[in-house]
Amino acid sequence: QVQLVESGGGLVQAGDSLRLSCAASGRTFSSYTMGWFRQAPGKERESVAAINRSGSRIYYADSVKGRFSISRDNAKNTVYLQMNSLKPEDTAVYYCAVDLPGGTSWPPKYDRWGQGTQVTVSS
Repeated sequence: QVQLVESGGGLVQAGDSLRLSCAASGRTFSSYTMGWFRQAPGKERESVAAINRSGSRIYYADSVKGRFSISRDNAKNTVYLQMNSLKPEDTAVYYCAVDLPGGTSWPPKYDRWGQGTQVTVSS
C-alpha cells in the first residue's frame, strides 16, 4: 500500500515562497505519475500540478502557471512543489497524490493521496 506524507506548509505573506515535499512509500514509486491538488473550504478541489514517471510530461493549472514548479527525485521517493510569488488565493490544504500504474488520463485522476499540509498566504 502506497503511503504519502506531505510537509512544508505554513503561514507566509503574499509574494513569499514555500517548498512542499511529499515522501512516498512503495516499490513502484518510479512508475507512478505524481501530483498535487488543493482544496479550500467551500471551494472545489483543484488539480495544481502533475509530473509523469520520467519528468518528461508536466501539467500546471492556469492559476499557478509561471509561479509553481513540480519536480521529483525517484531515488528518494519524493516529489516537490516549489511555490513562488504566493497569493492569498493560493490559501488551501495541499495534498500530494499518486496515479497508480494503468492510469491514462492527463491531467491525471488520482487514486491515492496523503493527509495534506496547510498553506496560508496573508495579504
